[in-house]
Amino acid sequence: MNTFESLLYENLILLDYKADSKKELLRNLAAILEEHGFVKESYSRAIIDRENRYPTGLNTLGIKVAMPHTDSIHVHKPAILVAKLAHPIAFKEMGGGVNDVEASLIFMLAITNPECHVTTLSKLMSIFSDKGSLVSLYEASTKAEVIQKLNAILT
Repeated sequence: MNTFESLLYENLILLDYKADSKKELLRNLAAILEEHGFVKESYSRAIIDRENRYPTGLNTLGIKVAMPHTDSIHVHKPAILVAKLAHPIAFKEMGGGVNDVEASLIFMLAITNPECHVTTLSKLMSIFSDKGSLVSLYEASTKAEVIQKLNAILT
């Protein structure tokens, strides 16, 4: 099973990322994962379809987040892309899909092993329930600092 640390790469940490819509954001982030060989061409369509059916916006304290992900059949190599957005993007709230969540921090998951997927989701949820950790993570100014903070919280 993969450790959380092995899912983080500096080239998948995006600071002050700009997008005009959720669909544009998901397409662009998926393209980055594909460009670096982490996901298949099918990943982009699959992640948009899944987000429409099962929204991932989380109305967390401090910094709102979204955690888009899809089935492992679309993934070559596991990773987590973390995008700190220049301005929030509306995602539908996980669970009901009714309310909008203005997400500023995106964790796009590319997971190959279902067991690892559950473990990763659990670890991420521990961050999402801690306002201080989320704010600290969002205030990180370098890619290395984002990775260091995530590792410190989750390992």
